[in-house]
Amino acid sequence: MEKWKCSICGYVYDPEEGDPDSGIAPGTPFESLPDAWVCPICGASKDMFEKA
Repeated sequence: MEKWKCSICGYVYDPEEGDPDSGIAPGTPFESLPDAWVCPICGASKDMFEKA
């Protein structure tokens, strides 16, 4: 699974880790994240992420 990087703050979403603090289980691909999901560091929307 591909990692995605926030173009604002540099946070990297790793699908193998998920985002447990936001209720995203490990193994969740970026494409499967809810549209309302935002960067846990800076709050940027999904469209501000690019493949890392």
